Amino acid sequence: MKMNPFQTLYVTQFLSAFADNMILFITLAIIKQNAFPDYYIGVVQACFLIAFVIFAPFVGAFADKNPKSQVLLVGNAIKAIGIIALFLHLDPAVSYGIVGIGAAVYSPAKYGILPSLTHSESELLRANARIEGYTIMAILIGSVCGGVLAKISLSGSIVACFALYLISLLLTLQIPRNSGNSSIRYVKEARTFLTDMKLLLKDRTTRFSLVGTGSFWMTSSVVRLAIIAWVPAHLGIQSVDQISMLVAVTGIGIMIGALMTPKLIPARKYYNSYVFGIVMIISILLFPLITNLYVTIGLLLLVGFSGGVFIVPMNTVLQDKGQGMVGAGKTIAVQNFLENSMMLAGVGLYTQISKNGLSPDISITGIAVILAGFVGYLMIQRQRLKIVV
Repeated sequence: MKMNPFQTLYVTQFLSAFADNMILFITLAIIKQNAFPDYYIGVVQACFLIAFVIFAPFVGAFADKNPKSQVLLVGNAIKAIGIIALFLHLDPAVSYGIVGIGAAVYSPAKYGILPSLTHSESELLRANARIEGYTIMAILIGSVCGGVLAKISLSGSIVACFALYLISLLLTLQIPRNSGNSSIRYVKEARTFLTDMKLLLKDRTTRFSLVGTGSFWMTSSVVRLAIIAWVPAHLGIQSVDQISMLVAVTGIGIMIGALMTPKLIPARKYYNSYVFGIVMIISILLFPLITNLYVTIGLLLLVGFSGGVFIVPMNTVLQDKGQGMVGAGKTIAVQNFLENSMMLAGVGLYTQISKNGLSPDISITGIAVILAGFVGYLMIQRQRLKIVV
């Protein structure tokens, strides 16, 4: 049965994100097997994020210059090279860094293609919610499969990742080749990257979205790493596959939240999403008090759900308005730069804290406090945006 462009995009994104998250837990198993220090997982994650920061001035222009389906194909091909590097026993940080380059190329096209496939703001919101939901579903299942397969066979799990990227790559050939802007010049666009970023940050609506999405992903990246260390300390669980299952519970919550967003936060009232940021903060602050497995599962679900509803409306309004201001691909590139810079700062701080032997509770509490500062800013901006809308 032939899929329509939306279905094909959802499937190829699902498979690509599935493999992305398998790799993290495969890498965690490699780190444990080769007796790397515990904090090295933070180093590996940082190498992935650095690729987004370094290539941000170029990947947005690349996505806007070329058919976005072709850009998706190139991104998956680079990710596959990263998997080959891991199979050849290159340092996990180097291999995951190559995957990060592929993800940096892939991301602007993944979101940037949506405005060209949709015809209204409400349709774009639904498409965003679905692609976010499928992405999180992939994070969920990929995390579990990565942990389970790595326990059975590291080599087999790496081969499975490569196969998923290959299938995702082939599926992108079925997505319509919407024409790009051939007049774009990379050097010129790289020079105007800072101008684009200033323009998006100057506008109240796009600034609100960039601050919101950046703070969410910074929080998520730190919480994810902290939970990997928190679970053995609070619940006594040491197995990589069991830890991956617990981390994946957050993905279930985000998926549900993302899919429920159109009913909870209408597109025109995106500024009300800060409420779910508050719920997320309160949920994270409870973790240091928890020692029960079932309460942990419930709390992870709540963190994920509130995070899903928090981010989807801001993604939608950013894409919708940014497309007319600087272009879809360049908007996503600026978003990726800011998000991954914030994630890199958060992961770097977490790695340093872990290296110094401090409790994961400190990391979890600290990131909740930082998120509270960003959500406080969004609350201040909300009234002005409400008047504008």
